[in-house]
Amino acid sequence: MAKLQYDKTGRLLFTKEMKREYTLLLPNMLPFHGRLMQRCFELHGYKCVTLETNHRGIAELGLKYVHNDTCYPALLVIGQFIDALNSGLYDVNNVALMITQTGGGCRASNYIHLLRRALKRAGFPQVPVVSLNLSGLESNPGFGLTLPLIRQLICAIMYGDALMMLGNKCRPYEITAGSTDALLAKWEERLVGEFRNAGKLNFKTMEQNFKAAANDFAALPRSDEKKTKVGVVGEIYVKFSPLGNNNLEDFLRSTGAEVVVPGLADFMIFKIDNRVVDTGLYGGNFLKPLVAGFLKNYFVKCQRAMLSAVSEAGFEAPAEFAEIKALALKYLGEGNKMGEGWLLTGEMLELIHSGVNNIVCAQPFGCLPNHVVGKGMIRALKTDYPNSNIVSVDYDPGATQINQENRIRLMMSNS
Repeated sequence: MAKLQYDKTGRLLFTKEMKREYTLLLPNMLPFHGRLMQRCFELHGYKCVTLETNHRGIAELGLKYVHNDTCYPALLVIGQFIDALNSGLYDVNNVALMITQTGGGCRASNYIHLLRRALKRAGFPQVPVVSLNLSGLESNPGFGLTLPLIRQLICAIMYGDALMMLGNKCRPYEITAGSTDALLAKWEERLVGEFRNAGKLNFKTMEQNFKAAANDFAALPRSDEKKTKVGVVGEIYVKFSPLGNNNLEDFLRSTGAEVVVPGLADFMIFKIDNRVVDTGLYGGNFLKPLVAGFLKNYFVKCQRAMLSAVSEAGFEAPAEFAEIKALALKYLGEGNKMGEGWLLTGEMLELIHSGVNNIVCAQPFGCLPNHVVGKGMIRALKTDYPNSNIVSVDYDPGATQINQENRIRLMMSNS
């Protein structure tokens, strides 16, 4: 068993020995992207398990160890981790947890400290927590974001966005039930296989894969039935995670809707763009915007190739990041960047401009920025776009799924 080591502040470190022996547990925020990202870590020597658990007891367990006025996503992630440690499926003396850390003013930067406190109270002080961030926070001897790993993770994000988008465009119209999911599984397996070959992780191959995947999905037999499109926006965790939004996408599809979910790439570009904006607004090291600008341009290049492939295959593609930003800045300054910041308003505007007037804005309890740039902007958007039909739905431990679904049904009945 690996020897426990601590830094000078008393933080338990994830060591090189732990990398060889421990299993990393990952929360499943992103159903399409998560498995691809897990494969990236595995290729670099980490043993990983993405937690798929989804039951009411997770929220109750989170409430036991986290104050009930904290952000709902933190409560769920912490509850899911402790539920896994209590399950008996993992050796609690040879397991570690990974959690993202934004490094900004959003309270998500502090989830990791809440998690460590909860682990001690739950009787698991020996379990290390690894911070996944791009801000230089909390380094560990046994974990690091190398350039090859970053490149693979970018591929995983872009491929995840492509598969999510193509799946959502085809599933409501498939003539053979299950054909879309079968094609998604085929492409996921193919892409995961390519991650083993470093030579395949380049822009040219990514561009080819986008085109091949889009053409494959375009060839699926589909009906020409017209269905109501419903966009899903909100705080990033409850927007994507079935655990966080009570299987919102499945519910919307059960009503006969076509679900439209803006991708993860826009959020990543938004976070990188903030580094450039910060220097312009507040000053700072000139190298930071140069590095951030280079990374942003690569993300934008990849996103443009994906959207082009989707469009050329005959599907309607969403707008690029720059267009979304231009729409949002008519309502908010670019310094409004806590949480999802101006991007959330921009996503609603992009959906409206692309003809998706029905929008569910998922509001987790305790997310103050989300209530400003989400719920707080709905009136202004409805004033300027009278045909927009936006409903804000709260997700918290006390909210019942039936009430959430009834609010959405009422919204759709007015479409």
